[in-house]
Amino acid sequence: MKSATRSANSPFFSTAESGAYRPVGGISKRGFDVFTASLALVFLSPLFLLLMTLVKFSDGGSVFYGHRRIGHNGRSFRCLKFRTMRADGDRLLQDHLRNNPAAYEEWRATRKLQDDPRVTVVGSVLRKLSLDELPQLINIIRGEMSIVGPRPVVEDELELYDAAAVFYLQSRPGLTGLWQISGRNDVSYATRVAFDTHYVQNWSLIRDVSIVFKTIPAVCFSRGSY
Repeated sequence: MKSATRSANSPFFSTAESGAYRPVGGISKRGFDVFTASLALVFLSPLFLLLMTLVKFSDGGSVFYGHRRIGHNGRSFRCLKFRTMRADGDRLLQDHLRNNPAAYEEWRATRKLQDDPRVTVVGSVLRKLSLDELPQLINIIRGEMSIVGPRPVVEDELELYDAAAVFYLQSRPGLTGLWQISGRNDVSYATRVAFDTHYVQNWSLIRDVSIVFKTIPAVCFSRGSY
């Protein structure tokens, strides 16, 4: 998080830091997460090695990228991804937003850009197929994320949830979720928040399994991804 002072004064973190929220799904969801993530890491290990090689030799930079996100009960963690952006990405983004008012408005509303100048050639393919997110299986094993749940957000982004932030904080962020199988970037941010709220309020293990199976065609056909 940006600072302990800000967190202490924020309505999003005052309740969460007291430990009031138990992770949605409890032991059964955690058992499903560990079993599924471990199995996936074993079966996908050849693909993992291939992607690591492609990322490394595309521009010689680091293979993985860890970005600070907000997790269960407001705890921050490093959300892992295969690196898809150039090393000077922060500078490129600021220059792009400063010179493109439309891009600035898109970023302000969604924290994403359809035409992002920071993304490498290999990175664009990984993002299109959501393969850049595979290292988050490690986050799941660590207990920082879940197979299914709201997508992890940064602290500033959580403010867009407004009162619905309490539902986000009750769950571990997910590798997939209702947003991913329902259009992703094709839907508004308000709709994304509504999906996350509905998921937490209506959680069931059967629903998690259903979302996992629905994720497969959503990823294969790259629905709403860019």
